[in-house]
Amino acid sequence: MKKKLLTLAIQAAVFSSASAMAQQVEVSATQSSNAAQVEQQQVKEVEKIAVTGSRIKRDSFSMSTPMMLMGKEDLVDSGLGELADILVDEIPSISAGSSNTNTQGSVQNTGLSTIDLRDLGTDRTLTLIDGRRAVSNSYSGNYISLATIPAAMVDRVEVITGGASAVYGSDAIAGVVNIITENNKTGFEIDVRGGETTEGGGREFTIDTGYGASFDDDRGYMLAAVTWDRQFGLLAWDRDRSQYESSFDYDAEKMCNANNTIDGDQCMRDITMDDWRERSNDISGGRFEGNAWWYDADNNLKEGFKEERDGYDTYEWDILKIPVDKLASAIKVNYDLTDDLRGTFQIHYAKNKSGRTNPPEGQDYNDDELRINPETGASELIIPGTISPNNPFVPAVIAEMAGRSVTWDRRFDEVGNVITENTRTTIRSAAGLQGTLFDGQWDWEASVGYGKFKQEQRRFNEISITKLALGLDAEYAADGTTIQCADEQARAEGCVPVNIFGINSISPEAADYIRANPYINTDITQFNAQAFMTGDLFEMPAGMVASAFGIEYRRDTQKVDTDVALRGQAITFNDVPPFSGEVKVWEAFGEATLPLLKDATAAKRLDLDLSLRLADYSQKNIDLMASYRAGLLWEPAEGYAIRANYARAQRAPNITELVSPPRGDYNSFSDICDGVTATSTGAGHDACRQEPGVANAIELYGQFTDENTGYSPNAGNENLKEETADTYTLGITAAPSFLENFNIALDYYDISIEDAITSIGNEQILKECYDSSVPFGDGNPFCGEITRDSEGNITQLIQRQFNLAEESSRGYDISMAYKYETESYGNLSFNLNFTHVIERSATYEGNDGLETVEYKGELSSGVFTDRATASVTWRYDDLRIRWKTKYKSSVVDDYDRVEAWNELYAENQAKLDAGTGGVANPETPMYLFYGSYITHDVSASYNLDLDGGMALKLYGGVRNVFGKESPFVPNTGDVVETGDGNYEGEYDGGVGRFAYLGAELKF
Repeated sequence: MKKKLLTLAIQAAVFSSASAMAQQVEVSATQSSNAAQVEQQQVKEVEKIAVTGSRIKRDSFSMSTPMMLMGKEDLVDSGLGELADILVDEIPSISAGSSNTNTQGSVQNTGLSTIDLRDLGTDRTLTLIDGRRAVSNSYSGNYISLATIPAAMVDRVEVITGGASAVYGSDAIAGVVNIITENNKTGFEIDVRGGETTEGGGREFTIDTGYGASFDDDRGYMLAAVTWDRQFGLLAWDRDRSQYESSFDYDAEKMCNANNTIDGDQCMRDITMDDWRERSNDISGGRFEGNAWWYDADNNLKEGFKEERDGYDTYEWDILKIPVDKLASAIKVNYDLTDDLRGTFQIHYAKNKSGRTNPPEGQDYNDDELRINPETGASELIIPGTISPNNPFVPAVIAEMAGRSVTWDRRFDEVGNVITENTRTTIRSAAGLQGTLFDGQWDWEASVGYGKFKQEQRRFNEISITKLALGLDAEYAADGTTIQCADEQARAEGCVPVNIFGINSISPEAADYIRANPYINTDITQFNAQAFMTGDLFEMPAGMVASAFGIEYRRDTQKVDTDVALRGQAITFNDVPPFSGEVKVWEAFGEATLPLLKDATAAKRLDLDLSLRLADYSQKNIDLMASYRAGLLWEPAEGYAIRANYARAQRAPNITELVSPPRGDYNSFSDICDGVTATSTGAGHDACRQEPGVANAIELYGQFTDENTGYSPNAGNENLKEETADTYTLGITAAPSFLENFNIALDYYDISIEDAITSIGNEQILKECYDSSVPFGDGNPFCGEITRDSEGNITQLIQRQFNLAEESSRGYDISMAYKYETESYGNLSFNLNFTHVIERSATYEGNDGLETVEYKGELSSGVFTDRATASVTWRYDDLRIRWKTKYKSSVVDDYDRVEAWNELYAENQAKLDAGTGGVANPETPMYLFYGSYITHDVSASYNLDLDGGMALKLYGGVRNVFGKESPFVPNTGDVVETGDGNYEGEYDGGVGRFAYLGAELKF
């Protein structure tokens, strides 16, 4: 494709961020031998500008919109195999969405690799590939897994922060991550990389291949890339720290840090870590009639079970990092049909498989599971129930003391370990035409895209509670010796009697009968069609007015399919009902850049960027959505600029947020009723005593102890409407002439989201139910989301989506870059990226009015007040060495815990002051305050030229050079944020020091 040089230069100069192309546009220019000096200068400017995605951009120091860029070298230097992990590692304003170190407890999201800008949620970060939307990789939301893109295809990644919905559409409230693929690579390359932690475990191996070539006298270009990556995962047994059964508590009477032991909670100062215990009373041989009878490891029936001495250690099955296998491939073809018309085509295929092994299911007579009546659709909770003393399998000594029934608790080892597998297959394709009009003055493009995603989720060795109940109801047949199921219809349907008394007592046939292998299949499609034009509208005194406008149509569909028959058997699995939906949207967009001043006094340049996008969604509660932006770039003098933006950004609810019925999920939370006694006066305790199960626990044991299941299903809401954000950014950039090769940018951001689509946290729901001015009971809407069993423990806490009042995020970013060249010893490059969060909060309408929850500086929310990455790189001929330092500021576990501690401390001090008791020098709770966390990485590479035109690059490095250990975050207990294997994914998840080596060959 050819275009007039002067037109290209003018557009590049004035169109820095204001086209609305949604597919990568390439422009080439030829320069005649007698070109004027001014044209040469314009060409020089053009070379600084990358044509990417939907706008023509310059670097982050000379744009009206803040932007950060990561190139090929930065991606290799990180030493990480996942693109999402690299972005989180390098850019402080990006947090991990779903990763291999934070989805261990998630059935749905293992194997996903997503990102989150400004800690506003993955759904508010729009991820593009070459400026084009991609089909989602999860029914949980619009999640684009970066693991689906082959590494050899990636040229660079651009991150545009702030509200960008006016340019890119819905989901871009926090900003846009645009992954730019290679477009000029020629020849073949293969990159082989391997690494492992120095403490053992966490091994990784990756092969990247790519091939690019021109054909048909350079009219066509083809690029193919394939990545195969295997991450072997990190197990609890790989780390000594993970062997400790931490169950932290704080003793409010002794004012000491405590941990569970064989003899109950004890002050840590009086015990060693080897004394710590946290066991499950679901044991392999079974426990009966409370703690009266149990089977030990040698299968002996004994009396006097003691949970923390004789129980089952479930934490030995913890996984610190999920093992994943992935294959990602892509083919990209461009072909010039004429000098002014180009055809483009891309297709991506990716397959990702992840899984984890959990301990066998533990179940007791009173554990309930959800059953959906296959005929009526009605739901009910089913328990397996007690066993009759006349059951032939009941030992005589137990039958004699049992009375009317035998209670039991057991781990079903014979059924097998619970195994979860997720297999994701993604196909993305796009085809289009690009051309010019009006003698090359305007560019145009028309394209269509189609993406299809399928997730096959399998869960093995779960248990059908309905079948277990039938199997436990056993009797002697008429012959007096054969044991059979008592229910005649069940026998006709293949019922097998189940003997749970003793290790390996369940026969293989019985295990097969009660075993359930549920599945969840997700199918998501996206069809996209768009057309646009871009060019100069007219000329103003300061230059040409560049513009772009176009239309887009998108249709997203989603179907979640589950085993309906198994849902009728009350299986021990997160219940996800089948559901489906679709969203259609028509959009029209336009942008313009107006050069207001040029080469004037105190205004070397003053540009105004305007953009507008109108969207008509098919959802019933959404009117015509309008997103718009105004941006100002003012250069008062050479090398200095001030940039300001205001954006109105809107996001429509996705399909799951709209139509999903309650679907299974687990989230750790602390029950507000924990520790309630007959006379306790804690917050909400009066209401807690009205719960029948809690009252029963107080009567039996003197107090209620929280042993919630953590089951917290998510639910959609068909009445949702769009959320609306107002985004302000104000920045200063400087490249002073007196300090060559130095750039600095300071950008302030303020994002306020009205009618934010989110759910209230579990602790907030509990507080609204038990500790608000609205009385506990049916009249309190929050209480309806809480379900307890007969022992008072929470078995279900629904997190339903609502348009809440407001979410806010404010802060500032600092970016600095400096390059120092020497005559004899190469050159040095210094880089710094720093993010400071001023506010990250959510405000919702509670029973007592607006309630504001602050997330900044809270580990349970994953929001660090300060994050920074600094690096220094030395280049000398073919050698490159880089040192990088990463910083995260101090945090608290959770602000509710801080408040509770301050109240407890004040009460204790008041007793001391009054001489009525109290504890002198009380201990500060552990795992409440965490200090800052700093790690260092080093990487090096060396380029070699080989015979035959081949080039070899050898590279390697060490992450966390000094083996800095991340903070100890206990498995469970009196903490809000818990850690798998006593590690936390917000730090390093237990990986520690990691060494890697690689080689890249090009020819």
